[in-house]
Amino acid sequence: MNHHKHRVALALVAAALAGCGKTDAPSALGSAVGPASSASGAGGAPVSVSTVRAAQRDFELQIETTGTVTALNSVDVKPQVSATIAQVHFREGQFVQAGQLLFTLDARAQQAAAAQAQAQLRKDMAALADAQRQLARSRELVAQGFVSQVAVDTNQTLVDTQRALIEADRAAIQAAQVHVSYARIVAPSAGRAGTVGVFPGTLVQPASPPLVTITQLHPIAVTFNLPQRDLPDALQSLRAGGGKVTAVLPDRRGEVPGKLAFVDNNVDASSGTVKVKAVFDNPDERLWPGAFVNVRLAVRTLKDAIVVPQAAIVQGARGRVVFVVQDDGKVASRPVELVHAAGNEAVVSGVRAGERIVLDGRQNVRPGSAVVERAPDAAAGARGGRAAPAANGASAVVEEAR
Repeated sequence: MNHHKHRVALALVAAALAGCGKTDAPSALGSAVGPASSASGAGGAPVSVSTVRAAQRDFELQIETTGTVTALNSVDVKPQVSATIAQVHFREGQFVQAGQLLFTLDARAQQAAAAQAQAQLRKDMAALADAQRQLARSRELVAQGFVSQVAVDTNQTLVDTQRALIEADRAAIQAAQVHVSYARIVAPSAGRAGTVGVFPGTLVQPASPPLVTITQLHPIAVTFNLPQRDLPDALQSLRAGGGKVTAVLPDRRGEVPGKLAFVDNNVDASSGTVKVKAVFDNPDERLWPGAFVNVRLAVRTLKDAIVVPQAAIVQGARGRVVFVVQDDGKVASRPVELVHAAGNEAVVSGVRAGERIVLDGRQNVRPGSAVVERAPDAAAGARGGRAAPAANGASAVVEEAR
């Protein structure tokens, strides 16, 4: 009897355990499926997303590289004669105009040489006058038969010699005046003056280091290298009057527009690049010689291109796709071909102008998901901080959907 009761008790325990297993199995299955269904958004509540319409417009193809700011005109000012500095007429870092007086040298030796040349000219002119009188007198005597023709020829030679001496004296005076003018050193061009390493009383010579360097800052140039494959586009832009070039200042300090002005006549065989130069107006001196800047060169324009944000493109195992919101409020996956990308925008094929492209929230959708669009302000705020994570999440969703 006790043995029979023991078997009945075991049977009741087994039945209870079996009942518990039937109850727990659906619960475990639900916990595995539920989150996936919720994450996909299919068959559940609509997923909140932000959208942007695909735009159709002309799009400039741009080449991005790094360039160096260089001055169009930089002149080292040196003395032409050996002398001492008498006076400095400007300050370091001052903007000077072309022809402005920079230095005055001690010119007493040159002035003395000029005065000596003037005195020699007066002496030779007096000798010429005497020779001309002698020539006139000898001609009168020859006419009267008192002297021979030889006397006339001798006096004529003396007159010609004195005239040549006077021409030489005048040339010597001009040379002396040139040396006197070297005492005034003026700016050869407009620009900003650099450091000055001389002071009044300093002896300077033509072989000495530059007294100062004048650098032109407006306009200014940026030189950079382009790959050989981009040479035809650069030449075409140059022939068309100069392509549009933009210098991007560091630390988000803005951009400066310019124009392509020069393409070198050979390709560097070691690097496979060609040197080009762009010119920029620089009235506010935002570009400084020697600085590095990022450069964008517009080489071609794609007419009527379809433009979408780069963040809306999802890279999947089978290629790039975007999620398009259809008229029924559900999402469709649309394969796209990337034509060109620059900055935050991309030119694609595979979508039509005006279609609504999912931007934020695309990591939570898959083809067939119902969506609800957020307000534009909320969408703008979402784009500020979740662009990169969203792209990664969307790639994972596409993999799961496919």
